[in-house]
Amino acid sequence: MNIRESAENYLETILIIGERKGSVRSIDIANELNFSKPSVSVAMKNLRENGYINVDDNGFISLTDSGFEIADRMYERHRIISQYFMLLGVDPETAVKDACRIEHIISADSFEAIKREYEKLNHQGAQQ
Repeated sequence: MNIRESAENYLETILIIGERKGSVRSIDIANELNFSKPSVSVAMKNLRENGYINVDDNGFISLTDSGFEIADRMYERHRIISQYFMLLGVDPETAVKDACRIEHIISADSFEAIKREYEKLNHQGAQQ
């Protein structure tokens, strides 16, 4: 499944807003990402046409199974990578910015290796 970074960001944002607010509309995405409403509308049209989201008659956006799969993968990568960097002593703002870039290009194998190391370090820290 090959999808562009911008689409991954939109899907991840839909997931995050949905978890936080319970419902998602285009205006929520525009506000969250600081993008223009027309830009978000074009992106939502493309995501809908490609089967990643559904938009109901009231404008509420939901992820399809394939959209959720991508969003969930990106969000997990974002959380683990940024937390791992913070455990290594990187300041939180830099860790989050770097994770945002890395989450889209890192291979599954490399991510799993980082995840294993993060879990080891996190587990050790919890025991101390």
